[in-house]
Amino acid sequence: MRKGFLLLALLVVVPAAVAQVPSEGEKLHALFREHWEWQLAEDPIGATYVGDRRYDHLMGDWSGESMERIRAKNREWLQRIDGIDRSKLTADDRLNYDLFRRDAEMSIRGSIFPGELMPIHQMGGVYSLLPELAQAIPRDTVKDHENFLARLREYPRVLDQVIAQMRRGLARGVTPPRMVLGRVASLIEAQLIEDPARSPIYEYAFTKFGASIPAAEQQRLQAEARKVLKNDVEPAIRKLHRFWVDEYYPKTRETIAMSALPNGAAWYAHRVRSATTTEMTPEEIHELGLKEVARIRAEMERIKSETGFQGTLPEFFTFLRTDERFFHKSREDLLLGYRDIAKRIDPALMRLFGKLPRIPYGVLPIPEYSEKTATTAYYNGPSIETNRPGYFHANLYDLKSRPKWEMEALTLHEAVPGHHLQISLALELTDLPHFRRQGYYPAFGEGWGLYSESLGSELGLYTDPYSKFGQLTYEMWRAIRLVVDPAIHVKGWSRQQAIDYARANTGRTLPVIEVEIDRYIVSPGGATSYKIGELKIRELRRRAEKELGEKFDIRAFHDTLLGAGALPLSILETRMNEWIASRR
Repeated sequence: MRKGFLLLALLVVVPAAVAQVPSEGEKLHALFREHWEWQLAEDPIGATYVGDRRYDHLMGDWSGESMERIRAKNREWLQRIDGIDRSKLTADDRLNYDLFRRDAEMSIRGSIFPGELMPIHQMGGVYSLLPELAQAIPRDTVKDHENFLARLREYPRVLDQVIAQMRRGLARGVTPPRMVLGRVASLIEAQLIEDPARSPIYEYAFTKFGASIPAAEQQRLQAEARKVLKNDVEPAIRKLHRFWVDEYYPKTRETIAMSALPNGAAWYAHRVRSATTTEMTPEEIHELGLKEVARIRAEMERIKSETGFQGTLPEFFTFLRTDERFFHKSREDLLLGYRDIAKRIDPALMRLFGKLPRIPYGVLPIPEYSEKTATTAYYNGPSIETNRPGYFHANLYDLKSRPKWEMEALTLHEAVPGHHLQISLALELTDLPHFRRQGYYPAFGEGWGLYSESLGSELGLYTDPYSKFGQLTYEMWRAIRLVVDPAIHVKGWSRQQAIDYARANTGRTLPVIEVEIDRYIVSPGGATSYKIGELKIRELRRRAEKELGEKFDIRAFHDTLLGAGALPLSILETRMNEWIASRR
């Protein structure tokens, strides 16, 4: 008995005596986990997209008060990571530390600029949120559909909060430019469907059910959806439409430059730094763009000569925009054309990559309700948790503005080896913290997409000069962005000047050019990321090829480039220089 009592006493006392203080690495990863959980709770729609199902019934807080709460919390995150001793971390965790701290610092720097006061423009906004969300939600159980119904019921509250934010924007002179907002009223109105059963929201969310859901439950859910769409969603959208037409749109600003907004020049400079992950100024970016346009234009002249065309380059542009041979006859043929290109690329990827993602991708049309003001194409990422594949969305509107010669470059960028490889491989890096797997730096992601376009010849594409010219047209377009984006926002260019400059230097059609220029007007700075990132990746490849000679392995180079997820360009350069040194 006595011996047993002593043993029991030791069992009770010893754990308290040897309780371990968490290491700096353990504190760091605990902070990452806490931050990730906070992000999911603050952004329940984002949680759904990444596959966390706990918040599928919530829409989140869109009020001004929530923005202030988030700003304060970001300051707290920075203080807390500064309390961790970086010198006691492993090399991998020092990188995690640096990226987290950089992101927190950039959030704080950007928090002085009230972007939340401009939540709607012609490229999208809360008016298109429900159809987009309806395509992303899980549909396996009754609970999944009940969750989405709960979100539909919350939608009027969200619109009220958004309208309140826009009124604050009007009071402070912070609005998007009226010049590019002419179609927004019709885009909002397009969400008003007299018969709820014909709504895209209903079509996406309540016509396809999991096999385990009984027919009677399906009918009940459909009846409830029609009721909620009619009684809750439609009146809210009508309220937004009236506010836009009667109160907001007439008072939006007549200027187009971001520098015309309060503190706008500093705001634009911040957006450029965020997009490029560099310290380049808008003026430096503009000058780089002019040089790149001149270089690519000379390459275009060479390819034009290969085709045997006898006219000038502007005449060749006109030929490419107008000749019947360069256009599909139907939307179905255009979509099938993209799918054919994607499937021709897939088996060739092993030539350039040692590691490919397990996650598949598909090719879908951009929804008709948004195609008129949407870009030529975009990519929606996958979710491992919900078994959602990635999707390359192609615009099938206005066949005369979708030439065949641009399709290979576009598929390389948006699907493979572009965004799908980059994003999917990052998601599969399960040893990284969530913020790294889901992280996105525009210069890295879009730079990789543009670099991917240049890989077409190595993957068996660009076998005719017109498709190669299409690749140059897309590269030229990204160089034009370096010129026109800062020209619009800090140098005083008009919308028409930007359109004329783009039209003089690219074969793209006028409707596409206008949509793109309008995109840069309402989304300043982001367009500069593509060429800046691509130029850095090209520079790193040239350096590796030169220094390694016969030891250079393109598959290992690409695997290393994508192997740590998205990175700011300076950190990417350090990583690749270390790889080159290790190979030597």
